[in-house]
This record gives sequence, structure tokens and C-alpha cells, in this order.
Amino acid sequence: MSKLNTNSNAYIILYSAILVVIVAFLLAFVFKALKPMQDANVALDVKKQILYSLNIRNLDGAEAEAKYAEVVKEEKEENGQKIYLCHVDGEEVCVFSMKGMGLWGGISGYVAIHDQDGPTVYGAYFNHEGETAGLGAEIKDSQAWQEKFVGKKVFKGSDYEHVALSVVKKVDDAETQVDCVTGATLTSNGVDAMLKAGLAPLMQQLHEAAEDCSCEAAKDSCQAACEDCSCEAAKDSCQAE
Repeated sequence: MSKLNTNSNAYIILYSAILVVIVAFLLAFVFKALKPMQDANVALDVKKQILYSLNIRNLDGAEAEAKYAEVVKEEKEENGQKIYLCHVDGEEVCVFSMKGMGLWGGISGYVAIHDQDGPTVYGAYFNHEGETAGLGAEIKDSQAWQEKFVGKKVFKGSDYEHVALSVVKKVDDAETQVDCVTGATLTSNGVDAMLKAGLAPLMQQLHEAAEDCSCEAAKDSCQAACEDCSCEAAKDSCQAE
């Protein structure tokens, strides 16, 4: 019986093929076994980000799950955008999910809106895929910068045709504008564009409510739309209710 030639091309190719198949099988097995855990971690991370936008932080996994179940009452999706209807400290708050582009990759965020003399930012949280540490990455890492959005108005007065909430290099209107992250103008521009697109559904709802002078439509969107309505009959009925 001839001795197997381990230096032959046929042996090397066969050995390599068997090794690749075994490694691929093991990787597929490990991926499948860990996928439920990975999915659960991703879902938990999303819930934590939503809670961050509601100014609820520093919770471990179990606490975050329980708090999320307590405050998030409904989740809906419109044109691929998820919107979360929440109840926090006796107040109704709506969280808008949003996505955009930063300097080096995708960015995302959750902005919570409540009604304080018109749609007002309750809280905000932003994330990124690959922005520069210490610069663009500050949109995620700096809680202080995120807190600058709290109390900002989404619209200027009753102008529901344009989202006034902005990230700018120089703040001219403290009611609606937040100064950009130092040294990260392009990332900040991405956040600004993301806000405009992400809050467009709210803009459309309020604009239509104001145009229709419909008390119910206004109440569903925001009480301010009814108060600003030019139709006196609608205003009277709204105030009566």
C-alpha cells in the first residue's frame, strides 16, 4: 500500500476543503445558537434608547424592561417610521424614531415630544455607527448636549409648515435652536436634517388639523392646533369640550 503523499496538491486541496466545511458548520451552529440572545440584546438596547429619550436612564436590563412596559402604551409604524405613545408621570408623550447620515455613517435617534403651549421636546437621545470619538460621537456620548434639546419648541408659533427645531452653528432663536457639537459640523448637520425628516409626520398632522379647523383632529394632534384655528365655531366647540 502506497504512503499518502501529504505534500501533493490534491491532498492540500482536499484537506483545506474539509477544514473550511467544518469551520463553516461550526460558525453557523454558533450563530444560530446565539441569535435569540443577540436579538434580545438588540431589542433591549432599543428599549433603553427610547427610555433615554424620556429622560429615564441608569437602569439595568430587568429594570429597563419593566419601565418600558410601564410607560410605553402603544407602538405604531407610519411609512417605515416607528412612533411610540407613552405615559410618563401622568403626561402623554410621543417618541419619534428617526434615521439619518452623519459624516462617516448612519446616525439615529429618538425624540420625545409633549404639549407645553405647543409641541415641545421632552427629551432626546441620538446614536451613531462610526462618528469620530470626541467630535461627532458626542451626539451619543454627551448627555449634556442631548439635554440642550429639552424644552425646545418644534415649531415657531403656529407655523406648522416648517419644523423649526434645528441644530445650528450660531443660535439666533433660543426657543427652537440648539448649537452644534464643537468640531463636528457635518455630523451636526446630519442631526439637523434627521430632525426635519423625523418630525415631518407631526408637522403634517398639525398642518392638516389647522387647515381643516377640525376640533377632533386638532385634539388628536395637539391642543395648540385647535387654539390657533381661525374657525371660531371649531374653537368654541373645542373650548366647550
